[in-house]
Amino acid sequence: MAFQVLLAILIGIGVGHFYPATGVKMEIIGKSFVDILKLFIPPIIFLTITLGIAGIGNLKKVGRVGIKALVYFELVTTFALVIGLAVALLLTPGHIDKTGLAIQDASTYTRQGASFNWVRFFMANITLQVLLVALVAGISLSFSRHRERVLRWLEKIADVVYKGLKYVMYLAPLGAFGGIAFAVGKFGLRTLIPLGKLMFCVYLTMFLFVAIVLGSILRYYKISIWKFLKNIKEEILLVLATSSSEAALPSLISKLQKMGCSKSVVGLVVPTGYSFNLDGTSIYLSMAVLFIAQLYNVPLGFGELLAIIGILMITSKGAAGVTGSGFIVLASTLTALHKIPVEGLAFCWA
Repeated sequence: MAFQVLLAILIGIGVGHFYPATGVKMEIIGKSFVDILKLFIPPIIFLTITLGIAGIGNLKKVGRVGIKALVYFELVTTFALVIGLAVALLLTPGHIDKTGLAIQDASTYTRQGASFNWVRFFMANITLQVLLVALVAGISLSFSRHRERVLRWLEKIADVVYKGLKYVMYLAPLGAFGGIAFAVGKFGLRTLIPLGKLMFCVYLTMFLFVAIVLGSILRYYKISIWKFLKNIKEEILLVLATSSSEAALPSLISKLQKMGCSKSVVGLVVPTGYSFNLDGTSIYLSMAVLFIAQLYNVPLGFGELLAIIGILMITSKGAAGVTGSGFIVLASTLTALHKIPVEGLAFCWA
């Protein structure tokens, strides 16, 4: 599957580059595949968490796992923000020639980013809603006298859902092809050159984060980061091609359980992490803030860098489940700083 997805990505790049009009039309293929996968996310989250919590019967363990997960999320996200700022300060991706850069209108995101509303964030995030319902269902089922009978039915339903997911994943190469062909066809390879330095810095920083931070954490538990990445290579390629991390969520939950992780831990930690442990997004956001500051030659002191980290620790939590969320969060952050021009968002949406 990994080879097929990689081959589909390469073919999609070729189609988008040499036949851009055709590449743009391929959007429906990539979008449809992601939309189908998203249908599996609510039932898989609900079944995994409910079965896990009800199956354990020990609610104290569930609480301990939840607290540990949230503490871990905040610590690791902070590391991601700091690394993003450090690399941006070192490589200065914002010092580029702005002549001829195709700039889009950022007014929509400027208006939306004026304030951040936690209620709106929760209402727009289906993953968190299902997570909450599943927690209540699992806890309630733990005290029910019909627990065993209900669990047997839920396990049968889970088997059907995962079997359906297995067949849908056979379409992953098509989804990858459609997603990458559309991106290259619409924006073209040449249009990425002016922002190539920023892209290079972002991917370099993500590699360092995975190799050093995540690698050290896994090494502490005697797990090889490279072996782990090899096991989820299909999901990595899928996210790269479709630009949607949600596309990998269902199969990631299934794979982690096969690796030996318990249902309750996987069901609770992974969906929550999709909303609160956005390390890649945190790296991009911190780097984008400095990118815009460098574009406008805005000097930032140590105190202001600490302010950026503090603000992003809060606003980055809203970068999931909302359309255009990355730009909305950036707008919120720049507005709160009162020093970097919010209009600079247009450069990041080139």
